[in-house]
Amino acid sequence: MSGERVFLLGGHQTDFKRNFTREGLGLFELMQEAVEGALDRTGIEPEDIQVAHVGNFVGELFCGQGQLGGLFAAIRPEFSGLPAARHEGACASGSLAALAAQADIKAGHYDLACVVGVELMRNSDAQTAADHLAAAAWNGREGQDAQWMWPYMFAKLGDEYERRYGLNREHLVRIAQVNFENARVNPNAQTRAYELSDANFSENDDANPVVEGRIRKTDCGQITDGGACVFLASERYAADYAARRGLSLDAIPYIRGWGHRTATMRLEDKLAESHNNPYVMPHVRGTITDAFGRAGIAGPEELDVIETHDCFTTTEYMAIDHFGLTKPGESWKAIEEGVIDKDGALPINPSGGLIGCGHPVGCTGVRMLVDAHKQVTGAAGDCQIDGARTAATLNIGGSGTTTVSFVVQAAA
Repeated sequence: MSGERVFLLGGHQTDFKRNFTREGLGLFELMQEAVEGALDRTGIEPEDIQVAHVGNFVGELFCGQGQLGGLFAAIRPEFSGLPAARHEGACASGSLAALAAQADIKAGHYDLACVVGVELMRNSDAQTAADHLAAAAWNGREGQDAQWMWPYMFAKLGDEYERRYGLNREHLVRIAQVNFENARVNPNAQTRAYELSDANFSENDDANPVVEGRIRKTDCGQITDGGACVFLASERYAADYAARRGLSLDAIPYIRGWGHRTATMRLEDKLAESHNNPYVMPHVRGTITDAFGRAGIAGPEELDVIETHDCFTTTEYMAIDHFGLTKPGESWKAIEEGVIDKDGALPINPSGGLIGCGHPVGCTGVRMLVDAHKQVTGAAGDCQIDGARTAATLNIGGSGTTTVSFVVQAAA
């Protein structure tokens, strides 16, 4: 691909605490609010947008709605006639949309792309929502005994860590606590008003019931209505955008590196493939090292903050060693040493992550990029990590089937 840098001009996230169905609103209004909010925050003129990429997983199942490029075109008269495409990769759908926008820009097809991720999920009861989300597993070939597919699958990820390296419940508890604590100061977080006691993180079946296997209630990401939008631009457009605001191009962050890998569908096949590898999911490790390699960085010591996929505590536990914060199987060390805490050496999920902030599935990858932009521009408010200049994201779809990582860099 072209060596031209792709710049992030900023964006917007909806309030993940809201229930759009209860407000009489739907998927279109959710997308519209994300895009209009991004236009307002960035000052970009709608007629400047040349292409749109939409991330969404299961609009057809939750809302009976496909053809989401047409919904984008309905937001503004200026959008009618623009090329728009919808991208699906389960929980990594938003990151796939961003990759497609980046490719458009690097290829020289367009100078300004609108990337929007959207998922409306709180219009269903919990079991129906779980059944819809199970479409990211191999239907009929895995998880047949599960009532709750994804807690079941990621409990098995924890079981694999237990088998290979040992896994203590207290380390998963601390991951959950950090994410809920961080979410309390995030004005867009779904759980910001939650009042949780020690009992909610305990093995008390009333206060913290078992969902599947080792996964309890506070180990889980949230079912969320949410939209996020971010603008990606060529260097030419970014320079003009900066000049119109009396800034230099060095004030605009850019995508320094990226990785994208797809693994075989069934979790048991992924784990079997990795049996001789120290990493439980080597393709996830490869996605991260691809991003590091393209960014020209040696490892996590060159990062200031990470926004990672924590659909469950076991997923973040896996991300810690796969990012290289510890040796394989030793994620517990970074947890015990406070490395991942907001004031730690390499904070993870100052937004609250999927557990604290919320997980509107097809939106999550875009939300991560919005938060990465905020961090490296010093605009993250009470979630800000002091001095953050380099941020990484990790977005995982299904049982690690689709994995995308970005490295976002403050330009100066």
